[in-house]
Amino acid sequence: MIVGFGRDPPDRGSRPPCALHPFLAGGPETVRPLNKGPLVTDHKADLHNYLRAGREAMLWKLEGLGEYDVRRPLTPTGTNLLGLVKHLAVVEAGYFGDAFARPFAETAHWHTTDSEPNADMWAAPDESREQIVDLYRRVWAHDDVTIEALPLDATGTVPWWPEERRHPTLNRILVHVIAETNRHAGHADIVRELIDGAAGLRRENSNLPDGDAQWWEGYRLRVEQAAREGGGPQP
Repeated sequence: MIVGFGRDPPDRGSRPPCALHPFLAGGPETVRPLNKGPLVTDHKADLHNYLRAGREAMLWKLEGLGEYDVRRPLTPTGTNLLGLVKHLAVVEAGYFGDAFARPFAETAHWHTTDSEPNADMWAAPDESREQIVDLYRRVWAHDDVTIEALPLDATGTVPWWPEERRHPTLNRILVHVIAETNRHAGHADIVRELIDGAAGLRRENSNLPDGDAQWWEGYRLRVEQAAREGGGPQP
């Protein structure tokens, strides 16, 4: 099962109310200027850029597919493209919204104790692709305010994490969400390839050898042959 909040999400109603983080209550803080030294960049800007790249990669994997293909499960655990996007909207809203006292109310019903397990991992018939993609983009905008307003050492509260690490910094949350986003982008890579053979890192750079269908089939056969020769007796 692929769930960022775990199988048993917390009861949000039991969480004590807290005020907005002081940096957010007073409006966005001025972003620190870029460091001027050679080969040194703004650390938060770097992290934010990697997060943005992962977000866009997820949406790119939906392009050119019909409604059935973006929804259909391609693994025994039901992994599907539109569900991955929906899930990441919930993940981001939790980590950059709830954790920093800026809840994004539209995703709350997918991770309560009363919600169906994996409710955020697939699209219901009445949830359109446009609705889920728009939700994901609105979550981005909401969360970008948190990221841009707070310093990296600002601490939040993640009640679904163990007590000993329940108050991580924004820096740690950024790293965590980047890792989760790119993990699911990898799932989306495989699911998309299973649907129509499309593969690649991003629209402008596939990061794959420039081979035609015949080259790729020959390559796959070489990998298969190597597996048979190196893998011992076959069943």
